[in-house]
Amino acid sequence: MANRISIVVVSGTLERLQMAAMVASVGAVSGDEVTVFLSMNALQHFTLGKGEPPAAEGSFGRLLQEKKGPGYRQLFQSAAELGDAKIHPCSMAVDVLGVGADELEPWVGEPLGLTKFLSDAHGGQVWTF
Repeated sequence: MANRISIVVVSGTLERLQMAAMVASVGAVSGDEVTVFLSMNALQHFTLGKGEPPAAEGSFGRLLQEKKGPGYRQLFQSAAELGDAKIHPCSMAVDVLGVGADELEPWVGEPLGLTKFLSDAHGGQVWTF
């Protein structure tokens, strides 16, 4: 039986975005049900052609930037396309930022409210980054 993994991503820092993407992609390609909820400072990093790259929190983040391994966007995209992860922007964050669906990465789904996300997450693992 597959696990249900729900991931809340609110940070806009490189290390946290990267770790959230790693959890999502490994879970999804392992056959788990993965739902990602992008909100607050994280959402801006999933818009097309907007915003600055995420800042590194520390030395590991700077190493990630230097080594140029698979980035968080590529990992989230793989989770969605190869593992069928569901990646949703927070409906409140979409409204606050004034982001249209055409401004988000094509593999990001429809906006989702927090109440629905929490209801769907019930009984599974919940990770916050």
